[in-house]
Amino acid sequence: MQKHKMKSNIPIPLLFLSILFSFSWAALGLTHQQQHHSFLQCLNRHSGDANSISTVIYTQTNSSFSSVLEFSLRNARFSTPNTLKPLVIVTPSHVSHIQATINCSRTHGLQIRIRSGGHDYEGLSYVSQVPFVIIDLINLRSIDVDAENKTAWIQAGATIGELYYRIAEKSSTLAFPAGICPTVGVGGHFSGGGYGMLMRKYGLAADQIIDAQLVDVNGKFLDKNSMGEDLFWAIRGGGAASFGVVVAWKVKLVPVPSTLTVFTVNRTLKENGTMLVHKWQSVAPKIHEDLYIRLFLRAVNSSQQEGKRTIQASFVSLYLGRADELVDLMQESFPELGIVKEDCIEMSWIQSIMYFPSDIPEDAPLEILLNRTGSAGIFKGKSDYVTQTIPETALEGLWQRFYEDETESLEILFSPYGGNMDDIPETETPYSHRAGILFNIHYVVGWSEEDASESQRYINFMRRLYRYMEPYVSKSPRRAYMNYRDLDLGTNNNGPYTSYKQASKWGLPYFDKNFNRLIHVKTLVDPTNFFRHQQSIPSLSRG
Repeated sequence: MQKHKMKSNIPIPLLFLSILFSFSWAALGLTHQQQHHSFLQCLNRHSGDANSISTVIYTQTNSSFSSVLEFSLRNARFSTPNTLKPLVIVTPSHVSHIQATINCSRTHGLQIRIRSGGHDYEGLSYVSQVPFVIIDLINLRSIDVDAENKTAWIQAGATIGELYYRIAEKSSTLAFPAGICPTVGVGGHFSGGGYGMLMRKYGLAADQIIDAQLVDVNGKFLDKNSMGEDLFWAIRGGGAASFGVVVAWKVKLVPVPSTLTVFTVNRTLKENGTMLVHKWQSVAPKIHEDLYIRLFLRAVNSSQQEGKRTIQASFVSLYLGRADELVDLMQESFPELGIVKEDCIEMSWIQSIMYFPSDIPEDAPLEILLNRTGSAGIFKGKSDYVTQTIPETALEGLWQRFYEDETESLEILFSPYGGNMDDIPETETPYSHRAGILFNIHYVVGWSEEDASESQRYINFMRRLYRYMEPYVSKSPRRAYMNYRDLDLGTNNNGPYTSYKQASKWGLPYFDKNFNRLIHVKTLVDPTNFFRHQQSIPSLSRG
């Protein structure tokens, strides 16, 4: 398998790096030259190993800068000539490199962006409106699976695909409840909650975290005991990048049977699609917790009317057991879908990980989970939570939105809650979307043109769709999932201070009542609001 090389072919001594860095800012005047020369010297002094840190620093004049920046950039909306680029990218291979970058960025007035897998929907792990540095954790991705004790230590730069692969190396009956996209980084995914096909049985990825390692605003290296209960609570669903740089997570692994069963069945509107989607809302959140039935909605070409399009509902399921049991359960709980044994495929848990992502070929080897490469799409996403079933008439109105010009790649995903999610208190972690939630909605639309006006056209469509759904989703607040980041909800100021009123526009949808505790923790551990971006938890101290 071809591996991306994150280091330049010729090691560049730190002094030469600083000279190149100064030249790249010559047009900005002597003050900027001196500042950035001084910043690189600061990294040298604080890292403890000049030769080591010089190999993980990329300035804008480095020949590898663009490839390093773009390698983990998943939304091309934020890769345009007008997008502000980082002054420096640091790809730490040791905790001391993170500590040095934090200390020197504070000293020199630079913001930090922390990138694990680069899947932030609004690019907040690699985009800023002011001069900034990226800490790209790609070199910190070791995974240590302890099958006997059913735990794992995972460095924050690892992907969930790498995690799944390493678990499967050690056991066929252990798993982890996280998402289905293998290139998503565990640093951001876990710290925002992290849900997947095992959610109704075991809860979120964040619910399994039992320890963590983090570098705080003062450069201190902390674990669960030394960071304290409040900070450990905040980083498990509240977005760790608001509080520091997570280096690693320790998680519980969960048991699964050696044989699981999956199915994918498609139904169009002519095949009672509207009735089935309506029925799904009352079945999927209430059915046995061993069964997870996700629902994908998209427009497809009609097989009955040439040149016409229709809506296709794809029911995608994972069952922790055999096919015969699944068929019996479906006949009892959802007979309208008409599932028969021929629809079902028995497989192992790791095979199911390969089955669900649409971009993994059927005959792909397991090692594809270790592949971090991927193309950057251009897209806009939004999310909702539903607490009451959406009427059939409202679904019929939703279908009409699929026929608009901007919907070639529109997809809407319904992910059921219930099961164990109902049993975990909403204050257990910052992720508050628990009991009472029927399902989460994920809206995403993509397009191919990077033109600004074209992008705005699709974004406007998504906003119209979101407005249409308002009467049928949660209210006061209208909830949203932080890992489906949406700046339309609201943003912070660029400066160090943002009022509670301003931040609550996005904070309450993501965290509901837990937002107040997150602000309290932030104010205690980062009073000057050093770790900040457009939707970071604000400190209410004027420090």
